[in-house]
Amino acid sequence: MGEYKMGDALRGFINKSNLKNGIRAIQIEQLWEELMGKTIAKYTEKIEIIQHTLFIHTTVGPLKNELAYQKPQIIERVNEALGEKIITQVVIK
Repeated sequence: MGEYKMGDALRGFINKSNLKNGIRAIQIEQLWEELMGKTIAKYTEKIEIIQHTLFIHTTVGPLKNELAYQKPQIIERVNEALGEKIITQVVIK
């Protein structure tokens, strides 16, 4: 049996499990205010990632419209912040 460093073992486990998208969603939530600004972050209720799609939940109608116009920028900012191309689509709910 080979020896592994703890960090390498955890990364391998996360990459093979379904936890990867949940961890990325938490990372995005932590960076959300920095990426989108205080006002948008304040009224964003939930962020999820399901198969390369970022789901943004809000009940504020004008914010939904604003986010709909910014979809390409959101994809670019989130992928840049995470350091890899993960998000290919944004859905506003």
